[in-house]
Amino acid sequence: MNKRLSIIVTGFGPFPGAPFNPTEPLIARLLRLRRPSLSDVDLVGHIFPVTYKDVDRELDEMLVSHRPHALLMFGLASRTAHVRIETRARNAITTLWPDAGRAKPRKGSIAGAGDAMTFGPHTDRLLRVALATGIDARISRDAGSYLCNYLSWRVIEATRRSGGPRLAAFVHIPLFPRDASRHRNAGPAVAFEAMVDAGEAMLMEMVKLARQTIRNPAPSAH
Repeated sequence: MNKRLSIIVTGFGPFPGAPFNPTEPLIARLLRLRRPSLSDVDLVGHIFPVTYKDVDRELDEMLVSHRPHALLMFGLASRTAHVRIETRARNAITTLWPDAGRAKPRKGSIAGAGDAMTFGPHTDRLLRVALATGIDARISRDAGSYLCNYLSWRVIEATRRSGGPRLAAFVHIPLFPRDASRHRNAGPAVAFEAMVDAGEAMLMEMVKLARQTIRNPAPSAH
């Protein structure tokens, strides 16, 4: 296959209540991967500021600049002890909590119509490869009502447009201590290394899935 793949992996920066977001060091580790199966892949990383306006602007810029075949997105779920592979985005947005720029939406929905949109059946495959690394990973149907859900909704919208990415997935990870991403000793560092292993497995599965969509494109629904 001569066509190069474009894959974007994203995380988020800090936000109110979370001065450290472990998705940042996770993305940094994934971008350092050197695998033969990535030789035809343009792997791009991006950390979103936790504001609605920045997500909208930077997502649009990325889609135009890189024309990705797939996006693998990570977010922090600080109150969950396991990895959550999200299956859908809900048409819901909180009006209670401001984003990192202190902006609060005025209405509780993202779009004018629709209840939820799904990522697709490939989320089951991501779950299988994550579990195979030994990490505690589970399917989730609720990505919340903050920026993680908002980004998921916007990206699923993009996958349904002509010329948009073929695949997308969103994964919530637990909160790891800041030092866990810097050291390889016992305790939390081991847990973070396990998260890196699971993140790598899910990234490689997304690469495989993206190749399949290029070889066997689905009939256009646009």
